[in-house]
Amino acid sequence: MSLRIAVGLLSQETNSFSPMPTVLETFQQCLYLRGEELLDPNFPGLSVDVPGFLSVLKEAGVTPVPLIATEALASGALTRVTFETLVNDLEQRLRAAGKVDGLLLALHGALMVEGDDRGGDSGIIERMRAVLGPDVPIGIAFDLHGHMTPRMLQPNCFHIAFQTYPHIDIYETGQRAARLMLDTIAGRRKPVMALVKRPMVLSASAARTTDGPLLPVVEAAREAERLGRVLHASLFPVQPWLDIPDLGFAALVCADGDRAVAEKVATELADMAWARRHEFDPNLISLSEAIRIGLSSAGLTVVGDAGDSPSGGAAADGAAVLRALLAAGADRDERLTYLTLCDPPAAALAHRAGVGAQLEWRLGHHYSRQDGQPVVCTGEILRISDGEYQMRDQDLHVRMGPSAVIAIGSLRVLVRTSPSLEWDSQMYYSVGLDPHAAALVFAKSPGGFRHSFGRLADRIFMADTPGPTCANMLRVPFTKVTRPLYPLDAI
Repeated sequence: MSLRIAVGLLSQETNSFSPMPTVLETFQQCLYLRGEELLDPNFPGLSVDVPGFLSVLKEAGVTPVPLIATEALASGALTRVTFETLVNDLEQRLRAAGKVDGLLLALHGALMVEGDDRGGDSGIIERMRAVLGPDVPIGIAFDLHGHMTPRMLQPNCFHIAFQTYPHIDIYETGQRAARLMLDTIAGRRKPVMALVKRPMVLSASAARTTDGPLLPVVEAAREAERLGRVLHASLFPVQPWLDIPDLGFAALVCADGDRAVAEKVATELADMAWARRHEFDPNLISLSEAIRIGLSSAGLTVVGDAGDSPSGGAAADGAAVLRALLAAGADRDERLTYLTLCDPPAAALAHRAGVGAQLEWRLGHHYSRQDGQPVVCTGEILRISDGEYQMRDQDLHVRMGPSAVIAIGSLRVLVRTSPSLEWDSQMYYSVGLDPHAAALVFAKSPGGFRHSFGRLADRIFMADTPGPTCANMLRVPFTKVTRPLYPLDAI
């Protein structure tokens, strides 16, 4: 008789400083699949770890039992009613499924619920464990920016995280989790977990797995796996814009039956990262300096607008970059500059007016009204678009919503309806903007954009821009984090 393994996804990354609360519609607008809809071979979500689960189960002849797959882009904490609605749906479908041999879940790890600082992901795991009882294994695929807590370490439950940032192994993480699930059910493996944390919060701009101070720690984790010391070694630089107690860097290690080994390796990895804490400087430059260099240098300069990143929970509607470009005279420069804004009214107006219309605009701060005022300017509509594109470097389909390109002199402003990932250069190509034709290109991202834009750029800078995803940890207005916490405190 074929094994039956339940599969589900409930993912959101909370930003305590986001101006956008997370409600049920936030999930429905992004992804909400039920039952058999999860088995669609053209799975439309951003969390492609679910197709990773399914590919391994299919190859092994296992029957997947689909529950729900729902996710939302990073934003504020979930309302309690939203959390209960989603978890109740997941819970009821799992109960209705009858006997299953295992459960594979894709979670983020940094989902928070209003009024509860303990973490929503741990609550999800607890409730699934209560439904299944102690004997059915649960496997979780996490984002490496998750906030790991001891409460997540439920009995007979293993955790595996993405190994890369920028995230290019989401599908493979799902596969790793599914393979371990099959080995666990067959008795070939006995996963045990160990969690070790250190009191530091790393700027997302300085915690890449491709280079910089985190790379040696990543390599040590992979070496522990290659040598067979552990099954999986996961590092969690953490979502740095969570204002909650016990925030910090985590090493979470899965060993085969030997908890002492898991604890030893987790301690080694956490200590390696801690010893390098002074090296995690995000190397930011001022916005004005980034613009000056970009306009005066040959080739293409790509600048990360880290403070207004939609992948981290910002509304992507901050006008700091546009205002600085106008102040610097970039609109009068001979060379082009590309930038983006999430501005639903501007996008709607552009679609009503049509290509060629010259209008006065009020751009920016549609959501983040407490952070600044719109920029009033005149510009021509060059293009309108449905805002849909396929990433070039990942198997992800992005929906920006109705979008338009507005020309303000030499500036090309891509306005869109929805906050969406700015990881891939296809964002610009999809609306007819070739980055090679520009002197300056901005991406609202603290690091995820580097994999794609790095191939085009002659130089990349991270600008010390304001906003809910500010890359300068000393400027983040924490009030609840447990102190001391590096770099807020000299430890």
